[in-house]
Amino acid sequence: MNTPLTPDEIERLATRRAKAKLGWYAHATVYVAVNAGLIAISATTGRNWAIYPALGWGFGLLMHGISVWAFAPGGDMLERLVERERARLGARGNR
Repeated sequence: MNTPLTPDEIERLATRRAKAKLGWYAHATVYVAVNAGLIAISATTGRNWAIYPALGWGFGLLMHGISVWAFAPGGDMLERLVERERARLGARGNR
C-alpha cells in the first residue's frame, strides 16, 4: 500500500515539514518577546495580570506545536487519515 516516494515527492514533503516547523519557531519567538514585554509592563504597575495573556496564547502555541510536531504536515497520521477517507468515499460511491 505504501509506495516509495520519488525524489521530487521527498523534496516537496521535506520542504513542507520544514516550513511548518519554521512557522512554529517564529510563533514561539514572538510569544516570548511579546510576553516578556507584557510581564515587564505588568511588573511596573504592581499587578500580575500578564499571566492571563501568557496562558491563553501559550495554549494556542501548544496546539500549534502539537499540529506541527505530532501531526506533521504530510506525516504518517495524515497519510492514514487521508487513506481512510478515500476508502470511505470509495465505498460510498460503489453503493
